[in-house]
Amino acid sequence: MSETETEQRLDIWPWRARFFKTRSEAAKLVTTKGVRVDRSGLVRKVIKPGATVTPDDILSFRKAKEIVTVRVLGLPHRRGPAPEAQENYELVVD
Repeated sequence: MSETETEQRLDIWPWRARFFKTRSEAAKLVTTKGVRVDRSGLVRKVIKPGATVTPDDILSFRKAKEIVTVRVLGLPHRRGPAPEAQENYELVVD
């Protein structure tokens, strides 16, 4: 299954953005807790790691004991250093 430049798997994006140490941790979060995806005002809870993320999506997920909400700015091509990863999202403050 190939990825396009306009979308990325939901289990890959938070791993490459350095929210989780391993891809399997990210996939486990998606399948057990779910991730809320807000795309163009349509909010849905996703529990499938193969779901896609696109730029401008807003993701809400549990990390440790807090809920993290971020706007996707880009789709990282690799799991690089933290400053590079941080260019792909912005924190959303409620």
